[in-house]
Amino acid sequence: MHLYKTSKGNILKEEANYFLLNNDWDTLINQPDLHAHLLQLTSSADSITEEDAENLINNYLLAPIGSQEVWAAGVTYLRSRDARMEESEDTGAADCYQRVYEAERPELFFKSLPHRVAGHKDKVRIRKDSTWNVPEPELTLFINTHGNIQAYTIGNDMSSRSIEGENPLYLPQAKMYERSAALGPCLFITDKPIDLSTAIQMNIYRNGMKMFDDATTLSKMKRTLNELAHWLFKEMDFIHGCFLMTGTCVVPPNEFTLQENDVVNISINGIGVLTNTIAIKS
Repeated sequence: MHLYKTSKGNILKEEANYFLLNNDWDTLINQPDLHAHLLQLTSSADSITEEDAENLINNYLLAPIGSQEVWAAGVTYLRSRDARMEESEDTGAADCYQRVYEAERPELFFKSLPHRVAGHKDKVRIRKDSTWNVPEPELTLFINTHGNIQAYTIGNDMSSRSIEGENPLYLPQAKMYERSAALGPCLFITDKPIDLSTAIQMNIYRNGMKMFDDATTLSKMKRTLNELAHWLFKEMDFIHGCFLMTGTCVVPPNEFTLQENDVVNISINGIGVLTNTIAIKS
């Protein structure tokens, strides 16, 4: 099932049926068993037509986040490790990414507060003080307050590779700034783990011309999703749960950098498509 957050209420799509849930978002999603909870709600929720549901989703859609923090994992795919090593080669810091890839402890970092997160069809930003900027398509987990993975969404982890490549200690500036993260278009809720054969695809358009198109599957990830969630919750509490981006394996070539008004489309089978336009702070 798919759960959409809109400014007019929360829309639940369960098979061919649509329901309007006027529940507080944080309370709604942070359940011990979200899938079972939503199925129970459908027995008393107001059903709406497909036309009305699509109107709300198309015109009033919000990022599927309430009070939750967004965290991210790095170097979880071999291609990501190689890209980080390439960007850091001149500074002598490339070895640290190899060590992280092979280590028991994953790289986890804070990404965004909810008010800085963009939704589907919203603008995301590139930094004016960076010369090399890329989007990173990532399966994103919603993990409830008990540390259990309850839902999945699509994440765009915007990255300033020139800043991170200059010095790994600049990671916060390369990763964390206004509108540097996007989530959407919805939460995908299932009663079983997402299939590791699931494909993630990203394409980038500039002036209507396709500049990049590539895809991978979750099976290429070195670490498991439960492993990443476990490490995040080792010494952290999240009252309303949290979101965790799980890393990327789809990386544009080194000669590519984003420009203002580029359009980024990220699709994950079973979840949908997250579309964002690139902007620069005025």
